Amino acid sequence: MPTSPYSDDARRARELPKAPVPPVARGPEIPEAGYVVEEIADGVFWVSEGMYQMMFVVTDEGVVAVDAPPTLGHNILRAIRGVTDRPITHVVYSHQHSDHVGAMSVYPEDVPRYAHRITAERLALLNDPHRPRPTRVFDDTLTIEAGDHSLQLDYKGPNHAEGNIFVFAPTQRVLMLVDVVFPGWVPFSNLAISASVPGFVTAQEQALEYPFEKLVGGHVNRVGTPDDVRTQIEYLDDLRGTTEAALSSVDLPEIMAPVDPRNVWAVFKAYLDAVAARAADEMVPRWVDRLGGADLFTLPNAWSMAEALRLDYGRMGPFGIAP
Repeated sequence: MPTSPYSDDARRARELPKAPVPPVARGPEIPEAGYVVEEIADGVFWVSEGMYQMMFVVTDEGVVAVDAPPTLGHNILRAIRGVTDRPITHVVYSHQHSDHVGAMSVYPEDVPRYAHRITAERLALLNDPHRPRPTRVFDDTLTIEAGDHSLQLDYKGPNHAEGNIFVFAPTQRVLMLVDVVFPGWVPFSNLAISASVPGFVTAQEQALEYPFEKLVGGHVNRVGTPDDVRTQIEYLDDLRGTTEAALSSVDLPEIMAPVDPRNVWAVFKAYLDAVAARAADEMVPRWVDRLGGADLFTLPNAWSMAEALRLDYGRMGPFGIAP
């Protein structure tokens, strides 16, 4: 029986060298309850089980909840009830992906649900009972006035997802931007599998336009700060510059020597794999002690950056316009 080329994936994953997690990537210990809840600003609470995050705001009228990761599930309601017995009055979708909003059905059915128009359209197509359709849809910006607090919802174009929004509590100076900034860590694999790599990159600078002090990023194990955004910008600048240099500096004849030129996908894969490997080899030593996961996800992040450089930024490398 022929052996699958992927049969050793589990073994390779176990053997993959993993650098120690740097101190900047460490968050609070998760208690036995399975989740941690912290008041990160006046009336603004952060909830996490160590990998996913959401937030809720307690007003004098009730609770505004933003997102509902399935990994938290009903612990979201337990976290809220551990803080207040006021009713949930508003629910906000950051975007449509189920890993962040797949438990939205835990909230009361009759409360208004807010989302960007594109997110609402995607949810309508998905028709998932665990992600009820939004009832309040906006295009550019919308402010939720909830008792003595407010939340500003802004859409600045596609980034991680086509309809991913910025959620800002101006009084408390808290910004929630999901799947874009990963405090203490490099971005998730393939630049967070973003709908738009240029939009994902631009969203970092857009985040710094807000006068925030605390950032809820939706992932990993602690609350972020403006310095975390600046560090990720530095990483992405390095990623772009190093990958762009690799587009033209890899040894193309050597890469293509073992490849059947009739196999077009093999040609592209060999080239992009070599570019990503060159960039990762240069970058990992610079970042492995600064951000968690640099040794694991810089390679796929460079692969996605290489594609964005070719297709979005017009840096074609050897696959350019024919004379």
